[in-house]
Amino acid sequence: MSAETSAAPGQFTHRRQQFRAWRGNRPFWAGLYVMLGGFPIMYFPYAHIKLGSLTVAMATTAGAGSLIIGVLLVVLGLTLWFQQHVRVFAGVAAILLALVSLPVSNFGGFIIGFLFALFGGAMAVAWAPSKPGRRKAAETATEDGDDAPGDALPETDQQVDEATDLSGTSPAYGANGRHSAG
Repeated sequence: MSAETSAAPGQFTHRRQQFRAWRGNRPFWAGLYVMLGGFPIMYFPYAHIKLGSLTVAMATTAGAGSLIIGVLLVVLGLTLWFQQHVRVFAGVAAILLALVSLPVSNFGGFIIGFLFALFGGAMAVAWAPSKPGRRKAAETATEDGDDAPGDALPETDQQVDEATDLSGTSPAYGANGRHSAG
């Protein structure tokens, strides 16, 4: 038995597809960027860089603050992965922590951590979950060879149902938007 045949045939493909489905249901890249932003912010205040025989210590008086900011960014990145319903809070908190890291932590981990946390937080705020009905309809439409985007949506999504329209513009809720307040 060789080391290359340890998995059943197709198991790697199945695991990869499972990971891809898991990744598609959450702001994966936003969480990864926020976590990657936390590591340089945590690391640089405690780093000792050797240049030949010279040791350069980056330790500052705000080392504890840098450690707290970095740990919070890593926790927010994990939160984006496993609790995606709080993505707006986690994204805004990541942006604020990235901004606070500029004066506290060696210019935000020498700008590297700052930029990763800032972009990750912005991606988390902008991320929206996909609607499962539309995604399945789009996949079946492309499998059938029909590439028209308007045909991929079900007919019920293209028209507004008057019973559930609460915008005040349907005639059922009062004369096309005019309210009878007085």
